[in-house]
Amino acid sequence: MKIEIAKKVFNTDDENLLSELDVLLSTDEKFVFQDLPKHVQEGIKRGVQQAEEGKLIPFDEVKKRLSQRWG
Repeated sequence: MKIEIAKKVFNTDDENLLSELDVLLSTDEKFVFQDLPKHVQEGIKRGVQQAEEGKLIPFDEVKKRLSQRWG
């Protein structure tokens, strides 16, 4: 699992995601999935499932789509 996560981190250029990961990995607080609201848990599970199925959009494509939509 560590290697797969490391690959995903290495392949991303998403500064927001990298910042969030840095905060998560730097904190002394324990992250307890069960303490998150149910809808947040479901969203995380859905995102992980999509990533495992290869249903990912490269960051450059996301930027392109957003710039087309929002100018």
